[in-house]
Amino acid sequence: MTDGAQAPTFETLTYEIRGAVAIITLNIPDRLNAIGRKVMAEMPEALEAARADDAVRVVVLTGAGRGFCAGADLTGAAIMQAGGPPPPADQNERIDEMGWVGRWATMWETFDKPVIGAINGVAAGAGLSTAMACDVRIGSENARFKSVFIERNLSPDSGLSYFLPRVIGYAAAADMIFTSRAVGAEEALRLGLLNRIVPAAELVDAAVAYGEEMAQWPPLALRMSKRVLQENQGADLQSALRYETLGLSLARKAVNDSAESRASFLEKRKGVYTGT
Repeated sequence: MTDGAQAPTFETLTYEIRGAVAIITLNIPDRLNAIGRKVMAEMPEALEAARADDAVRVVVLTGAGRGFCAGADLTGAAIMQAGGPPPPADQNERIDEMGWVGRWATMWETFDKPVIGAINGVAAGAGLSTAMACDVRIGSENARFKSVFIERNLSPDSGLSYFLPRVIGYAAAADMIFTSRAVGAEEALRLGLLNRIVPAAELVDAAVAYGEEMAQWPPLALRMSKRVLQENQGADLQSALRYETLGLSLARKAVNDSAESRASFLEKRKGVYTGT
C-alpha cells in the first residue's frame, strides 16, 4: 500500500501486494471458494483498496486450494430457497432489481484497472462468470470451466450471458451453457477462455509477472485502454472512434508520463511512469 498504509485484512479473502500488482485470493478452500454473504461484503472492499492505491496498477484474482470459485454458496436452507446467496444486510442496496448477482457482475465491469484471472481449478456457475469478467486469464493444467446453471433448473446469471459470449463468441458460449459440459485447460486455451497455461506451482508467480508486463506502461493510459476496449465492445465504428478520441485526451492529461514516453523512446531506454 502507498504511504506506509497497511494492506486490508479479510475473513474470506487474502490481499497481498507484489510490486505494482495486488493479489486477491478467494480463501474458503473447503467450499471451493463459493460466493456467500461474507465474500459479497468483502470483495468490493478489496477492489476499492486496489482502486484507491495508486501504486497498484494491476489486480490478480485467484482461489485458494483446488478451486478458483464454485459459484454461489448453496449451503443452508435459506440460500437454497433463494437460489443463491442472500443479498447484503441492507436490502435497499441493490443494482436496480437484480439483487446480489447484479451487484457482483457490475462490481467487476466498473473496476478500472486490469484484472488477471489466475484460474487454479474449477470455475463454475457464478465462478465462471467471475473468471469471464476478468480482462485476461492465465490458468494451470487444473483449470476447469463449467456453466452448471441449467443443472439447477436455472438460466445464466451473475453476468455470464454478457461476459462469456464476448470472450468466446455466441456459439461456443451456447454450447457450454446448453450442455453444462466441463471444459478443461487445453480446450479452454483453444476456445479463448484462457490466454496462457502454466504449471500449477508457477501460476500465481506467472500471473504477477503477466501483471508486471502491463504495469510497466503509463498507468492512466493503461486504465483508459481498458475503458476503451470495454466501451467499444458493442459500438459502431463512429461511436468507437469518438470514444477512442476521448480516451486519448484523458490519457494525455498525464503530462509527465507523456513527456517521459517521448524521452524514453528517443533515449532508447525503459520509461519510468508515475501516472502524472
